[in-house]
Amino acid sequence: MGRGRPIGSGIRQNMIEILYFLGEGSGYDIFKVYREIYPKITLRSIYYHLKKGLILEEFKVKEIKKVSGNFSWGNSVEKKYYELGKNAKPSADVRVKEFLDKRK
Repeated sequence: MGRGRPIGSGIRQNMIEILYFLGEGSGYDIFKVYREIYPKITLRSIYYHLKKGLILEEFKVKEIKKVSGNFSWGNSVEKKYYELGKNAKPSADVRVKEFLDKRK
């Protein structure tokens, strides 16, 4: 085994499972599902793993939408929607499927 930290992450794998069943989703969409199924996590950690997953090609940006509104930081926001990349290896976690089926 090589030196250093292993590349894999349990958090990122859980996010892959969520996107596998969602098809696409923003970071906040993934966060909402994640906190209902898996152990507590921060939104900041979700965005860290999305960024790392983009580098590893486990995720890719599907589209970026500009949303207008009256936000505390300004008049608009860019929402990135993610989907699975070529290196994602979902295992079809039954817990995610059952949760999303109940939610519909």
